[in-house]
Formats: sequence, C-alpha cells, structure tokens
Amino acid sequence: MAIQPIDLQTLFSQVDKVARQQSAQREGLAIQQAIQGVHHQRKIEEDIQAVNETQNTGEDGAEKVKDRGAQAQDGSSEKKRNHEENEQEETHIPVFSDPRLGRTIDISL
Repeated sequence: MAIQPIDLQTLFSQVDKVARQQSAQREGLAIQQAIQGVHHQRKIEEDIQAVNETQNTGEDGAEKVKDRGAQAQDGSSEKKRNHEENEQEETHIPVFSDPRLGRTIDISL
C-alpha cells in the first residue's frame, strides 16, 4: 500500500500537534519531579525542626544510680539467664535446610 500525496499533507499538518504534546509530557515529568523534590526537602526541614517527645524512662522519671559491684553481679546473672534461655530456644527449634539451596537457578517464566 503506497502513501498518497494527500496522506502526506494530512500527516505533515499533524506533526506540530504531536510535537507539542510530547514536549508537554516531558515538561510535565520535569515539573512533577521538581515538586516532589520540594515536598521532600520541606519534610526533611520539618523533621529537623520538630521536637521529639522523650521516651518514658520509668516510674520514677529519673535513672537509678547503682554502684559498680551491684552492676557487675546483676549483669553476670542476667547474662547467665539469657544464655540459658537462648540455649533452650535453640534446642527446641528444628532447623531444616534444602541441599539444593543456592545451587540451582529457576529460569522458568
């Protein structure tokens, strides 16, 4: 099917409209990116200047002061207790491993 001269006249008259639409789309993307950048920058500035609420440190409202000997004893007993709990958790959790794991690649679609 050959292109007739009348078809070329119609196509050439529409080329400028298509070019305007494409340039408007490109400009629209650039404007959207600029707007998103401004919003992101404002959010960062608001986060920087915002005052964060403190976390509750306890019922007293202040930290308790302990001597070093008490801390060492409490710390060692807590470590032992945590270690024993971890050992119990590890013994109750069965571990399953796939021998093919990491050796095959699935390329199906």
